[in-house]
Amino acid sequence: MAPKSTPPATKVAKGGRGKASGKKSTTKSVKAGLQFPVGRIGRLLKKGRYAARVGAGAPVYVASVLEYLTAEILELAGNAARDNKKRRVLPRHVQLAVRNDEELNKLLGKVTIAQGGVLPNIHSVLLPAKKSVDSKPSKK
Repeated sequence: MAPKSTPPATKVAKGGRGKASGKKSTTKSVKAGLQFPVGRIGRLLKKGRYAARVGAGAPVYVASVLEYLTAEILELAGNAARDNKKRRVLPRHVQLAVRNDEELNKLLGKVTIAQGGVLPNIHSVLLPAKKSVDSKPSKK
């Protein structure tokens, strides 16, 4: 029987610098309960020079708003894909989702979605005229 191997030795931080290696770091996104990268958005806010100083809550707020908008658009686009009997969300489905929702259409009114097409719409004057009910021949 082979001797049991000992677990690898844990690294000890030198001189109090850094974190103890046994502890797993927690991201800002996990702390905020978000999927979007809070740290990256914070870095980009600082690097973009939108303001002289960026508070700790600003990237969390921006990430949560972006995550909410993305989830809303993807949910509506998924419904549009299901209505068209497709399993994959295409740009056409995103276009239909955005243009059929009043608030998203207002937000993305000037946006062109590549390969999105247009909403199906036929002007009423181009439709064939309906036959009136009174035009039946009367029997005498």
